Amino acid sequence: MLNVGLTGGIGSGKSTIDAFLRDKGAVIIDFDTLAHRVEVPGCAAWAEIVQCFGREILNEDDTIDRGKLGGIVFRDRNKLMQLNGIVHPAVFNEWRLTLERIQADNETAIVISDVPLLIEVEWHHYVDYIILVYISPEEQIQRIIKRNGFSRREAEERLNSQMAIDDKVPFADFVINNEGALEETKAIVDKVWEILVQKERSHRR
Repeated sequence: MLNVGLTGGIGSGKSTIDAFLRDKGAVIIDFDTLAHRVEVPGCAAWAEIVQCFGREILNEDDTIDRGKLGGIVFRDRNKLMQLNGIVHPAVFNEWRLTLERIQADNETAIVISDVPLLIEVEWHHYVDYIILVYISPEEQIQRIIKRNGFSRREAEERLNSQMAIDDKVPFADFVINNEGALEETKAIVDKVWEILVQKERSHRR
């Protein structure tokens, strides 16, 4: 099995790359999905989050209102660190278990772990290769504003909560520029996939 970390800044279009890679045959692990899984009402992480931030962040069905929570933590780095300290260990454990299940089912799988903060939290040490989805910081801001309906200030708050995308480039084994047309991006993905298939075969041998 080959475990590949896919990362990039907010708004960079990681989900588009995930879709292209899934079509090629990759097994995708979406860390947003893992985060939702460990934050369901009644779970240990959910209880800690509610204790830390209050029931004001909950919807009527007791699920976490991620918009409200984001509005709190992206304005206060200490609160963001508190939240990460609760969520990250639970998500990491879920990731480990998911990888074990995939390997048991298909030892030749090429797994793409979509981890927005892969480098920030130093989880890049646990993957075989790193793919960085790249767009310029200004393009990130414009996409966040368009996608989420945020003001420029709100978009910049979220951008500033992450490591600058240019600082991530040296960590990457593959950089996929996602600023062009979809056809251009897909052509890059196709080339990266061919290399990953070869890497998986070598890795297994």
